[in-house]
Amino acid sequence: MAWEDMNVSGTGPFHVFAIGDWGGLDGTLHPIEGRPNLIAYPAGTKAGPSVFPRTRFNKPHTKLLCNHKQFVECYKTMGRVCDPGCGFVKGIDDQPQLLVASSFKSRAAKVDPVFILNVGDNFYWGGIEKTCGTPMDELSYVTHHQFDQVFENIYNGPGLDGKPWLSVLGNHDWGGRVFNNGWDQQIAYTWHSDRWRLPAAYWSQHVNFVDAGFTMDIYMVDSNSQDAEDPPLDPEHNICGSAHNPPGANCASQGGPTSVATCKAWFWALWRKNQEWLTEQLSKSTADWQLAVTHFPCGFEKNYWAGLHQQHGLDLLVTGHRHDQELWSPSRLGGLTCFVTGGGGGISSEATPNIHNKRDWYGEAQYGFYDLLISKTSILITSINWNGYEIMTRTVYPKA
Repeated sequence: MAWEDMNVSGTGPFHVFAIGDWGGLDGTLHPIEGRPNLIAYPAGTKAGPSVFPRTRFNKPHTKLLCNHKQFVECYKTMGRVCDPGCGFVKGIDDQPQLLVASSFKSRAAKVDPVFILNVGDNFYWGGIEKTCGTPMDELSYVTHHQFDQVFENIYNGPGLDGKPWLSVLGNHDWGGRVFNNGWDQQIAYTWHSDRWRLPAAYWSQHVNFVDAGFTMDIYMVDSNSQDAEDPPLDPEHNICGSAHNPPGANCASQGGPTSVATCKAWFWALWRKNQEWLTEQLSKSTADWQLAVTHFPCGFEKNYWAGLHQQHGLDLLVTGHRHDQELWSPSRLGGLTCFVTGGGGGISSEATPNIHNKRDWYGEAQYGFYDLLISKTSILITSINWNGYEIMTRTVYPKA
């Protein structure tokens, strides 16, 4: 679907922020419907978001450096009892969402971004922690609680209040290892907020920079078929898995999958619809800029994305999912510039944030966000670390 046009006044250039994988666990939410409490360490039960400790591997992903149980021990003891392979950094790993949000707010107050690109995994571990099916004109108590504690009370203030968050769902928003969590409530929140914008699983936003004399088409794409597998496979990361989806799981009332057995086919059909829609929209676009925003990172379906750049003029791909910050060279995607902004801090980063141990880093940072400075002739992308430092830039020009 196409959301109503956004009109931006002023001569620019204009700042746009991009962030992803930012929403930690709600520390004071009491689970409903017999769900387990996923808070893994005592300090995580405070009000506001708490980071989820994930495993850490080496860069080639051939060696497990720190398993979840070991990492939880680091969090329980704030590093006093902690396997060295975990690379836990006290003061950073235990509060990354709050650190990134602080720098996000500080920079927003200075540069006044016109909107935010949000690449998903908005709420760990499994999105809105209730079963799908709440009427779309209603918000549940759980939805209110999670949005207030993890979003509204965290990303606010000068430069952010009232600014649209153009959003997609990540695999954890669908449920992570189930498909029947409250992903529909994230969509419904669009009509209960002056800034949250997620009206459908995939959708578009046209932006008129009225006084500056240029336009932009932004395509919000659902790529979560990448984590939709056959039911017996990968039980902890398979949206369609039989291990954790309850018997009779069914989101048909909200237009979602109807069963575990049909779930994989549903998500892959959704991806094919996304591809057809995006190709058609790009072929018709007359905007000066074309951007795509999706959850799964640079490198997945790489030939497809490179083809959209080469044949249909896609200028920039904005992604997340991998829990770090990676500003890719366009040579890696057939001329298309892409970045991964999965370091929002809702979950611990891919590698240690220790700047003196970058051996297993994929990109330039572990926690952070991006600031895009946009004009008619260029987009200057700046990678911002969790502490507000500018650590890398790249300039994008419109595809001829």
